[in-house]
Amino acid sequence: MISSRGPLCVGIDPHTSLLEDWALEASADGVREFGLRVVDAAAERIGIVKPQVSFFERFGSAGVAALEDVLAAARAAGLLVIADAKRGDIGSTMDAYAAAWLTPGSPLEADALTVNPYLGVGALTGALKFADAHSKGLFVLAATSNPEATALQSARTSTGKTVAAAVVAEVTAHNAATTATGEWASHGFVIGATVVRNELELPERMSPIAPILAPGFGFQGAELADKGSLFGELAPAVIASESRGILSAGPRGIAAAIDQRKQMLESAQKND
Repeated sequence: MISSRGPLCVGIDPHTSLLEDWALEASADGVREFGLRVVDAAAERIGIVKPQVSFFERFGSAGVAALEDVLAAARAAGLLVIADAKRGDIGSTMDAYAAAWLTPGSPLEADALTVNPYLGVGALTGALKFADAHSKGLFVLAATSNPEATALQSARTSTGKTVAAAVVAEVTAHNAATTATGEWASHGFVIGATVVRNELELPERMSPIAPILAPGFGFQGAELADKGSLFGELAPAVIASESRGILSAGPRGIAAAIDQRKQMLESAQKND
């Protein structure tokens, strides 16, 4: 998908302020309409969208039904859908989250799910195996862009690694055991574009190659033109995610905003 339709991922984040700007109600109907309009603008332009599920869940069962419609529409349009749910738990509870989001035909079916490893990467074992069995993927939070995470993710484990680096190492070991030679891994990492990777001692390369979902572009300050310098040898595997910067263009301007961001990434790639 990255090679054929580029590395841009558009977040579907119907903040209340954006709903107002789009002349939509802050309701389940409003977030449904918002999400479907973003899907329409993204289809045929890019390959990946990322609904932030909290903005739908806040409206209860009607909001979840709206999310189901948006997920189904995005997948029907040929878009790769990353459900940004950041689920994380232990044992059968985590397995149930995986089943909810990654079962083919499930009302909430997505192609990949963001997950939280900070109850221990081992707690994700069932979800990793479930995703493997159904040709789905996980994006494991490794180094997030929020400043509150720095103390935890930079702390050191008993092996001397930073916590963030240990997360990457454990998931990479699973990838190495389940990925054919020369293929990309199905499971990747969330690494914020505003993170100083060397401070967290994150690897400069991964084997096998794993996709990196990189939030932090646009509203949070990182520039798409700097993707290569920000991620170095990892840059070809980076999915550059932008939400509010694109969505703030409004329903009439979002298509042009997507085209602009896509062109920026294409130009940056030529200069890398």
